[in-house]
Amino acid sequence: MTTLEILFFLGAVGAAPAILLLALRGRVQESWGIAAALGAAFIAFSAIPITQEGYLGFLPNHTQDLWGTQVWYDLIICVVISLIFIVPRAKAVGMRVPLWVIAVGLTASLSLLPMVARLFWLESRAKAA
Repeated sequence: MTTLEILFFLGAVGAAPAILLLALRGRVQESWGIAAALGAAFIAFSAIPITQEGYLGFLPNHTQDLWGTQVWYDLIICVVISLIFIVPRAKAVGMRVPLWVIAVGLTASLSLLPMVARLFWLESRAKAA
């Protein structure tokens, strides 16, 4: 197995617990700490390809064939659907939604995970008050 195949496999295995919990329970515990840790880990991991292949290094993956384009549209759809669910909650707790949405639009999960962490933190703070 190559390193990239191992990373692919680890991603699937890492997502499995949350997917199974959602399938079986319909809900998982919202945690700003987990969202922040995932965001930090993903940003750290993303720094490697950005450093090695440049900040537009993703472009060839999404423009070389129909599968690449399909993955690009999948990413766009997932980001927009996520924002549809997140933005009303973010507005309700006073987040600066336009700045976050622009950041997510430009960087996808690199900003989406920190946005969700902030949202969960603000919601937990509001509940405690």
